[in-house]
Amino acid sequence: MPLIAASVICADFSRLGEEVERLEQVWVDWLHFDVMDSHFVPPLTFGPLVLQAVRERCGLTFNAHLMVSRPETLISDFAEAGADGLIVHQEAVADPAALLEQIRAAGCRAGLAYNPSTPLSDLPHWMDHLDMLLLMSVTPGWSGQKFMPEVVDKVRDAHRLLQEAGSSAPIIVDGGLNGETTPLVTAAGATVAVSGSYLFEHPNGLEGALVELRR
Repeated sequence: MPLIAASVICADFSRLGEEVERLEQVWVDWLHFDVMDSHFVPPLTFGPLVLQAVRERCGLTFNAHLMVSRPETLISDFAEAGADGLIVHQEAVADPAALLEQIRAAGCRAGLAYNPSTPLSDLPHWMDHLDMLLLMSVTPGWSGQKFMPEVVDKVRDAHRLLQEAGSSAPIIVDGGLNGETTPLVTAAGATVAVSGSYLFEHPNGLEGALVELRR
C-alpha cells in the first residue's frame, strides 16, 4: 500500500489551515507543496511563507517540490519555514550532488526529481546523496493532466537501480494518479503517490479517494 502525499496546490486556499488539518484527520501521509517560479515551469504558485503559515496547524511530513530555476537560493528559506524534505529537479541544476548535500546540511531530506522525458542514465551518480526520488508522470506545471503510461517502465528501472545500489530511498510518483493508475506505479516499485485533483475533487470526498488510492 503506497503512502499518499496530498498536493496542497489543489486545496482551497481561502481556508488552507482548515484544509491541512482535515488532511491530517483523514490519514493522508505527507503534504506536497508544489513551488513554481514561472520560469522553470510557466505557472507561479507560492513561497515558503505559505508552508510556514500552516506548519503549526498540521503535524504531517511537509515536502516542498521546488520546480524552480535556481533552487539553491530557496533551500534555507524553506528549511526555516518548516519543510521536512526538499525536492529539486535534475534538469534545473548543474551539480545535483552538491545541492542535495546543501539540503541535507539544512536539516531536510534531499529529493531529486526527473521530468518524464529525462532519462535516468545519470541517476547512479547521485545515489549516495539523495533520500527521495521523484518521477513526474505528467509534464510539470499544471494539475489535472492525464497520466503518462510510459512512466511505469521508468519507475521499474528506477526501482532496479536503487536496489542495485542498496538504496532505501522511496520512489515518489507525481501526476495523474488515481484509483486506476496508482496500482500500476506501485506494482513497478513506487512507494509514494502524489495526488491532487483526484484527491480533492473525488465525488465521495477525501475519504473515498483515499480508499481507492490505497486499495
